Amino acid sequence: MVVETEKCRSDSTSRTRLGSLSRSALRRRLIPISNLAPGLSVAILVALAAQFISDHYGAPVMLMALLFGMVLNFLSEDGPCRDGISFASSSLLRLGVALLGFRVSLGMVAELGWSVVALVVIAVILTICSGIILARFFGHNWRFGVLSGGAVAICGASAAVAIAAVLPKDERSDEQLVFTVASVTILSTVAMILYPVLATFLELGARDTSVFIGVSIHDVAQVVGAGFSVSPEVGETATLVKLMRVAMLAPVLIAIALLTRNRGETDGDAGQRPPLLPWFFVCFLLASGIASLEILPFVISELAGTLSKWALVVAIAAVGLKTSIGKIASVGRGAALLVLSETLLLGVGVLFVVWSL
Repeated sequence: MVVETEKCRSDSTSRTRLGSLSRSALRRRLIPISNLAPGLSVAILVALAAQFISDHYGAPVMLMALLFGMVLNFLSEDGPCRDGISFASSSLLRLGVALLGFRVSLGMVAELGWSVVALVVIAVILTICSGIILARFFGHNWRFGVLSGGAVAICGASAAVAIAAVLPKDERSDEQLVFTVASVTILSTVAMILYPVLATFLELGARDTSVFIGVSIHDVAQVVGAGFSVSPEVGETATLVKLMRVAMLAPVLIAIALLTRNRGETDGDAGQRPPLLPWFFVCFLLASGIASLEILPFVISELAGTLSKWALVVAIAAVGLKTSIGKIASVGRGAALLVLSETLLLGVGVLFVVWSL
């Protein structure tokens, strides 16, 4: 009886310990989730404010999200908002990139024609390569060259955040991302105003103007604005050309993942080599494949696009929250000259090809 009693006590004690361990493990899982709420709420509020300014005053939403976030940078330091802001700037960013695949389909290629496709592919490759080469000239590493060159070559801010998610991290990654998003957005807005005037001055035809605008301007919104400021026909074709550039995001991300892995580059945060195909990029490819099959209802595709847009805006707001104005200034004049040089090389090169053919 004594043995059985001791055994029952032992079993009861074990169950109690297991129960307490389970509860403590559960608390460890729940506490970080609850800690995300303050910082995530701040990032969402910043994104909403940026969208409000964009809707009512025409300012670029990504740029506004960055600037508003940087003003509130103190919230990302030690305090209740830190974990949520970090989550939004990383995991939410990757989710936005994954959903971005629903905007890309193989049907775009057939509609454009192979000559335009070839021009887009060559322009993207040469712009990124020039970014890598010029980065050294202006005193920056190859990562910043890939980041800025990819943003200029593909789709501005969206490409910048996607490429930043694949590139191995270092101590200046956040500052370089913020600088790239801000600079390409500003230059894209300037190009939206100047390029239609330049095309009219050079007396380019509707198709040539569409190709020039679609291949040269960074962000989708600015391409739409520039194209439709000329005519509805130019606007529609320029947007299609621009989406072809967006489609180049997939092979560029694959190339970056392969090259960084082969070079043995490590992630500065994790201290290990990046995965060959990150989960968010696999989701991007699957989403692109589904979009190509055209099996999703239009409402769901639009919803996925909207979710992608908001995830990216909130993520950029969080990146801004993590970045101080002083650190942005430390990126230096060379960074500004690098992005400006890439933009001019792309614009002049495409204009020369279009004008001479």
